[in-house]
Formats: sequence, C-alpha cells, structure tokens
Amino acid sequence: MSAIELHDVVKSWGPARAVDGVSFEAAEGSLLVLLGPSGCGKSTTLRLIAGLEQPDSGTIMIGGADVTHLTPARRRIAMVFQSYALFPHLSVAENIVFGLRVRGVSRAERDARLKRVADIVGLSQLLDRKPSQLSGGQRQRVALGRSIIAEARVCLMDEPLSNLDAKLRHEMRTEIRSLQQRLGMTMVYVTHDQTEAMTMADRVVLMRDGRIEQNGSPEQLYSRPATPFTARFIGTPPMNLIARDGGLIGIRPEHIRIVSQDGHPARVRSVEHLGADSIVVCEIEGQPVAVRLDGFSKVAPGDRVTLAWSRDDEHQFDAATDQRAAPMPDGMKQVAAG
Repeated sequence: MSAIELHDVVKSWGPARAVDGVSFEAAEGSLLVLLGPSGCGKSTTLRLIAGLEQPDSGTIMIGGADVTHLTPARRRIAMVFQSYALFPHLSVAENIVFGLRVRGVSRAERDARLKRVADIVGLSQLLDRKPSQLSGGQRQRVALGRSIIAEARVCLMDEPLSNLDAKLRHEMRTEIRSLQQRLGMTMVYVTHDQTEAMTMADRVVLMRDGRIEQNGSPEQLYSRPATPFTARFIGTPPMNLIARDGGLIGIRPEHIRIVSQDGHPARVRSVEHLGADSIVVCEIEGQPVAVRLDGFSKVAPGDRVTLAWSRDDEHQFDAATDQRAAPMPDGMKQVAAG
C-alpha cells in the first residue's frame, strides 16, 4: 500500500512553475528522498504534502485519503524543519511534549510517551536543559523527538542535517534511518546532498526545474542513470561525460584504470590525495576525465598516461534527446567489436 501519492501536482509562483506535473508514490514504511539542486522544487513539493502550500492542480493522497485541500493539522503528519524550530524558553521535555499539550493529551499519557521517546532518541539525561545548552546534534534529536511523540505514521523532513558539521551529519543520518526502520514510519526526506540520499533512501526522486528527472532506487540511479543530469548528480566524483561520434559516453571515475598499454592516451591535469584513494584528473582529446584510484597515486600533473575501462561500464547517452540510449543488442556488439 502507498502511504503517500502525488498525481500530476502543479504549483506556480507567478509565471514560473516550481512544481510541474509531479507524480510519485511512497510505499508504507519506506524512506523516500526528494533530491536535487537548489530551486528544483523539492522543498515546495514537501510543503505541498504537508499542506503548508496549496497546489494549483493535481491530487495528494495520504493513507488512501485525498488530503489535497485539508489543513496541515488534519493530515496527521509530523514534520522536522531545517531550523529545528525549538522554543528557547522551554526545556527539552517541554519542547518535545508541546504538541501533545496543545492537543489536550493527559499528563499521564504525555509523561509515558516522553519517557519512551527520550529513550529512543538518547535524550533521557537532558530533559531539563534549555536549547541554548545543547549541541547541534542534540537539538536535532529534540526536533526528532517532537515528531516521534506525535505517533504520526508519516514524517516529513526538510534538510534536517544541513546545519550540522560533517561528522554529525554522518552520525545523524545513520540514526534517522535506524529510527525510521525501527518505528516503521513512512518518511519523505528533502536534501541536496546525494550522499544522504544514497545512504538513507529506499527510493530517490531526483528533481530538476520542477520536474522529476528520475525516480528509482539508489542503485538504479547509480547504475542506470536515465539522463546525463542524473549521471553527473549521482556519484562522487561525478560521472565523466565524453563527447564522441555525435553522442555522449559516460564512465564513472571508479571504473577507469591507468594501464601500461592498449588504452586511451591522456595527460594528467591534477592529482588530489584523499587518503584511502586519489582523484586524478586527466585530459583525453581536450576533455577532462576524472579517475578514482585506490591509495596514494604516484602520478603527477603533466605526466602522460594511458587510461582504460571496460565496455560494460560505459553508459551511452543521446546528445539530441538528452536521454539514455537504448542498449545495443548482443549481436550488434559483436559486429561493432569485430
């Protein structure tokens, strides 16, 4: 069963369409990531699901019910914002139970839920503190606790980790994913960070200019990108796109190797050492090609090298349609190779 469904949803700001005919489904108990660059429409889409914005057209379903024109309060969802939105004058405990107090939940029920949620998000020893006495990661846990305590089946998250440093982001995305799976909630998570999407999502909806560029599993977006945009957006470093014979050949840096012969002549432009691996940027026929090598590479800028990769690792794109080219039949591959 689909917990969330969008059907041909449109939202315009003046003449510009922020969301342009978007349709997708989020399965019950899954984590779906809305991914894309700034201005692609992902946060507006989330706000439409939440009821904070009204669509110009289209239908939004939550739990099988049409909620397109319902207020946020009637949609029975929880939401975590980028800014945490904590009350500075309230304690951690008071922030977490604030929504329950507003809805008139009894003191006994509030206390029982607070104890359970505080244990889940690791805040049991911090309930008396004010937000100003907390670290960024702890504040994020308070925001998570406030969403969990509502016991909503759907949770929406808008760039919740963007204010944290790299180490905390890594820790928190692991915690959020574990929490989502343990509680069995359906989560829609907005981010511009493809690493978050690839490590957390059951499904990724990659957006561009208000439209869906590709909708699939993280593995599908990595292994079979539908367009050059997807190919470049997913993966670190991005996929190389080499213009050749009226089309585009895509090859990921990690699938290229430096060989002694039988390859493509290239010149090294730059070398970046990352510890576990090195990124070597080369030039083939005037086009930049990044190569990801294990360990500390010995090549240096200006060196002449030979690059090679397997034909099975190539991605073919039609330059005219900006789409993935149809795979060549096996018989044709043999003819081309011969």
